[in-house]
Amino acid sequence: MSLKRVNTVLAIAVILFTFYLGVSFLLSPGTQAPGFGLPHWPSGDGGGFLIVKGNRENAMGLMMGILLVIGHRRALGQVLLMVAVAPFSDMITVLAHHGSMAAAFGIHGLTSVLIAATGLLILRETGKAREAVESAAPVPAAQSA
Repeated sequence: MSLKRVNTVLAIAVILFTFYLGVSFLLSPGTQAPGFGLPHWPSGDGGGFLIVKGNRENAMGLMMGILLVIGHRRALGQVLLMVAVAPFSDMITVLAHHGSMAAAFGIHGLTSVLIAATGLLILRETGKAREAVESAAPVPAAQSA
């Protein structure tokens, strides 16, 4: 299996998982909240912030999905690196609020690493493609002075 195909499968998995999280937090934030890792959840109107999380996930999924579909793989790799910041920030938030260390590192930290690794693999793939194109291009003849 080629590196491009592996990277595409990984990117699709990241995108689908992002949409799954987004839709889950929009449709049933109360059932998704306990798995996040924080010891206390907002009550009253504070639960609306869980819907904000769902909106964030869906926006990131749309951004990555569009870049994948239109073939902008280098931009997709860069966006994946940017998107990896969100679960990393979630990990820091859980740790800062004395939440579950298992959830912080096992869910959010691992997710961040996997997304960043996918972005780096795509950037590596697109870098190799660029090198191949540049090496195949004819070198202009040196002009005499």
